[in-house]
Amino acid sequence: MQVGNARYISATDLPDSLPVFPLTGALLLPAGQLPLNIFEPRYLEMFDHALRGNRLIGMIQPSLVEPLELEPGLPALSKMGCIGRITSYAETGDGRYILSLSGICRFRFLEEVKTSLPFRQAKISPFIADLNSAQEEDSVDREKLLDTFRSYLEANKLEADWESVQRASNLTLVNSLSMMSPFGPAEKQALLEAPDLRARADTLIAITEIHLARGFGDPDTVLQ
Repeated sequence: MQVGNARYISATDLPDSLPVFPLTGALLLPAGQLPLNIFEPRYLEMFDHALRGNRLIGMIQPSLVEPLELEPGLPALSKMGCIGRITSYAETGDGRYILSLSGICRFRFLEEVKTSLPFRQAKISPFIADLNSAQEEDSVDREKLLDTFRSYLEANKLEADWESVQRASNLTLVNSLSMMSPFGPAEKQALLEAPDLRARADTLIAITEIHLARGFGDPDTVLQ
């Protein structure tokens, strides 16, 4: 997989530990782009650290089944996240970073790494199959996915750039729609943990249909 100026082909291209950014409701998937506005000092230092090194960050949600904090300010982490590479960033002049993470592959959280640094680090096991997930594209029911997406847009009076949608590969389409979906942390984690691209597409369709049945939506929004 080509991500920015780097290629990730095998396990040797990925670290066995990395800084992790716990963020509720945030979803990063392989080949996806996640914009971030960084302002908290410990995370500014984390991204400075990553920029000096391999530019890799692990995006992960706080645990949804273990809500207790390990220590004050340190929530338990979910068992799966996604490795992202910093592919663009800008300094705002007021102490913030505006940056974009590009998804490489998912990882299983193994254990916390003790460190004197102010941000958290974790030992991980990358999902190497994600580096070749484009091979799964033909397994996706693209027509059903687009029909469900269109129904959601119509029900909520939303608009989309259909020219871009039609040009997108199944990998980009499934993962981008999953990331931009307005669903809750548990649903986002379910999309992340889907075993393969087809299962993620089917999960996305099922969750969207449930929300449509509930009349879920926020009108007058443009989805791009």
